[in-house]
Amino acid sequence: DSYTIAWICALPIEMAAANAMLDRIHQKLPLDAKDSNSYILGNIGPHNIVVACLPANRYGTNPAAVVATNLARTFPSIKVGLMVGIGGGVPGKVDIRLGDIVVGNSVVQHDLGKVVQGSRVHPTGVPKYPPTRLSTAVSRLQTNHEYTFSRVPTILKEMLIKHPKMIEYIHPSSSQDKLFRATYSHNPEIVSCDSCDTSMLVSRHPREDSNPVIHYGNIASGNQVMKDAICRDEIARHHDIICFEMEAAGLVDTLPCLVIRGICDYSDSHKNKQWQRYAAATAAAYARELL
Repeated sequence: DSYTIAWICALPIEMAAANAMLDRIHQKLPLDAKDSNSYILGNIGPHNIVVACLPANRYGTNPAAVVATNLARTFPSIKVGLMVGIGGGVPGKVDIRLGDIVVGNSVVQHDLGKVVQGSRVHPTGVPKYPPTRLSTAVSRLQTNHEYTFSRVPTILKEMLIKHPKMIEYIHPSSSQDKLFRATYSHNPEIVSCDSCDTSMLVSRHPREDSNPVIHYGNIASGNQVMKDAICRDEIARHHDIICFEMEAAGLVDTLPCLVIRGICDYSDSHKNKQWQRYAAATAAAYARELL
């Protein structure tokens, strides 16, 4: 009954980042007979935390809902949840870069809709908001960051000292942060963006340092990876979105939660896994600072 916070991840790399943020790992506890989840138990300061991960290769809102339901069976004392991991950024409205952190003011399921005249899908998903307890904590931290630096860069350094093997969770070179025009699609036959047309890159001012910037805004959640930049921009305009992800909409009805995402791509066809571990780490570091 002492566990009151659930930390939900979708990928093993996200669970590894969460594990690295805990002050101490606790002993395992017996599970409810119907609970198929795998957990890491631990604490950050006074908060006892249950870290859970979706089953391997199971993505989207439905598996997330199942994890939350199982978790509630074994840990009925859980009050709030954090959905922490990677997501796709939406360039344009804010200067968002790979490795930045997006904290969800709200979550809307963007692939929920009805067909209207002309076979067009009209989105019907309504925004879901974090619980007041977490929103208040976010506001307090946001206020602190107006006059003090975020601890995220320090937390990431501490992570590497404590876990030297997590060298892949540090910042890749900024030269690998490439944003292409929305109209320029990636050749699906080629994995890397090395041969993509550099004349199609969006010109952006270099930042003074490589520290992640924290953005607060609305997050779109759906059952498929967003790979279409034109579609991305249309949905983003409709719902005022700055980030896309795949699990939160399945959680919020079962477990009141705050969504925290590290940006690993731009929700377009130019996907690569180079930024995923660092993005998982920045999101986890923000969650630690918040707690």
